[in-house]
Amino acid sequence: MQNLLVTKTDFQKVKNATAHKTQDYDTNEMVLRRGQPVTMAFTFNRQLTSRDELKIIVETGPSPSKQTNTKAEMLVSSSSSGTSWSAVRGSSSTNVLNITINIPVNAVIGRYKMSLQTTSGGRPNVSKVGNMIVLFNPWAKSDEVYMSNEAEKTEYVLNEIGLYWFGNATSYSSRRWDYAQFERDILNITLTMLDKNVEYRKNPALDVSRRNDPIYVGRVLSAMVNSNNDNGIVVGNWSGSYPGGVSPTTWNGSAAILRQWMQKGPVKFGQCWVYAGVLCTALRCLGIPARTIINFQSAHDTDKNLFIDEVYDENGVKVEAESQDSTWNFHAWNEAYFARKDLGLQYGGWQVVDATPQEQSRGIYRLGPTSLYAVKNGDVDKPYDTPFVFAEVNADTVTWVKSRDGTKRKVYTDTAGVGKLTSTKAVGAFERKDVTNDYKYPEGSDKEREIFEKARNIMEPPRSSEAFGMSMRESDSADDSAPVKPLFTGSFKKAPETQVGEDLTVTLMLTNTVTDPQKIQINMTATSIIYNSKPVKDFLTESHSVSLGPNEEKPLEMKLPYVAYRDAITADNMIQVVAVCTEEKGGSLLAQTVTTLKNPALLIRPIEDVKYDKTASVDCIFTNPIKEDVPDSILIVEGSGLLRDQVFINVPSMKPNERITIPFDIKPRRKGDRSLLADFSSKKFPNVKGFQTVPVASS
Repeated sequence: MQNLLVTKTDFQKVKNATAHKTQDYDTNEMVLRRGQPVTMAFTFNRQLTSRDELKIIVETGPSPSKQTNTKAEMLVSSSSSGTSWSAVRGSSSTNVLNITINIPVNAVIGRYKMSLQTTSGGRPNVSKVGNMIVLFNPWAKSDEVYMSNEAEKTEYVLNEIGLYWFGNATSYSSRRWDYAQFERDILNITLTMLDKNVEYRKNPALDVSRRNDPIYVGRVLSAMVNSNNDNGIVVGNWSGSYPGGVSPTTWNGSAAILRQWMQKGPVKFGQCWVYAGVLCTALRCLGIPARTIINFQSAHDTDKNLFIDEVYDENGVKVEAESQDSTWNFHAWNEAYFARKDLGLQYGGWQVVDATPQEQSRGIYRLGPTSLYAVKNGDVDKPYDTPFVFAEVNADTVTWVKSRDGTKRKVYTDTAGVGKLTSTKAVGAFERKDVTNDYKYPEGSDKEREIFEKARNIMEPPRSSEAFGMSMRESDSADDSAPVKPLFTGSFKKAPETQVGEDLTVTLMLTNTVTDPQKIQINMTATSIIYNSKPVKDFLTESHSVSLGPNEEKPLEMKLPYVAYRDAITADNMIQVVAVCTEEKGGSLLAQTVTTLKNPALLIRPIEDVKYDKTASVDCIFTNPIKEDVPDSILIVEGSGLLRDQVFINVPSMKPNERITIPFDIKPRRKGDRSLLADFSSKKFPNVKGFQTVPVASS
């Protein structure tokens, strides 16, 4: 009898992709989720007989083996195994046979080579039949990434457009981010990230065998998204100057960054929301539910004592050399959703992962996964990196003033200033959802202080520690006693909303709290800063002597004209004003405020109905609001499902108050509500953002 040979394989891609919810991936490969079956049709050179034996072989990685769960051989039989790889005969007609393969719920994720071995009369013949990509499956109840809520799975796995916030806790705005996890090349690039990580280079077979574990994969990705140890995706830059690359605020999405890395290596430059956007893309792309988190007043505790030490001189200028601690106006990270089999049931669910290279974790710049439950309950001894995350949302801030003679005095300890308005995108809506209470108990409550002390007791450093927080408190040059309580109060009013190009006024409110008159000396400094509070340029300093009558309240204004801050401000649009206030009897306080200036509007307007696979025209509209020419501008537009690549448009010089309309075309490749995102950049207005939801109808 003629040897049995396979002549054709029908992966039934449309049917299987729909069943596995992978139909949106822009790839010719078959993309599947573990923990559920897939059916394929095989055509043979003759009709099968009872003597023919069929075996399916799947393998992944450079050294596949059964022992490492990276290879499986399945006799095609009449029964299936729900817990391991198995292949079952289905319907047949003449020389076509349907075979259903069960992908176990603990399968290693990645690209598999598939072969079919046919044996006729003892003579085996192996044919390669193609590749398939296996992902995590949040729809499978036994998968460690399983989510029960359907709307949350749609948001955290299938949604391509995110939302993040920037500014500070008293003045913030939102921007959209295009995760683009289904766009051309993105799945292949994400799999390449796994193959470029440090552990893979050490032991490829072991690394691949561990990719069934979302804990391991999340940790690998958080390292690979930054470039620090492994030629990963994004190079960080917090200097305010970006030669050799682009400002981090230029980016609107992950696809351009990932493609540039694949072609040229590490991409310059990124900051926290860029890292969070790219990491969220990679996690969702592989099937791990993920979301981006923004934490306002986010602490960076370098000495791991849960105290953030901030030192200012008598003029209100921050003395950076005195402490490596800092409090960022906002910080972005990610949460990924999966079980923690290493810790126990209660520690499962949302896990913090962060690709921003702030501190090393076991020798590599990465963070997490950190159980959100462990953070809220002060279990800072649980892996991974729980003390750092705990401090980000719940450290205490100690403010010091350094005198001209070098002595430092503590002026204030704030137990509630860190961790404000912790936010994420709401499910199914472009709205902010507050998740602060997921990270800590309400500020000021007995429970919150109890948890803080619990964490402090676990982390209590040895007495020999040279960390700043310890040495400052023990130093002869530091006065750690209770500060002299001032007989007045001082705080800044929230500044009125101000647009770049307009003059800014900040107002310090001073109040005498006693019946005796007082004279207060105030030194005020205005500084342009990066969003992480790093000062860039002090551009205005003023000193004032203010007399206060009994119980009198008096405002003190500081005017910041556009010409003063024009050449100092960065793309973050942030100005910090610090006031050091001292009374004649020695009491002092430090007040500070951060104002985030608004950019002018950038409008996006489709000028006709938008239909699937049909070219449509769109206008982008910008008005120059200042009394100066705006030369050398560029518009960058992108949008998953609407444009295959970024569109770059050079914009002619704009006269004062001139309105300009910039046309371009889109050709949608997917239906439903899509998002267009635009970035308008010039020297006068770096990175003005615009976005528009575009409904795409059937042709």
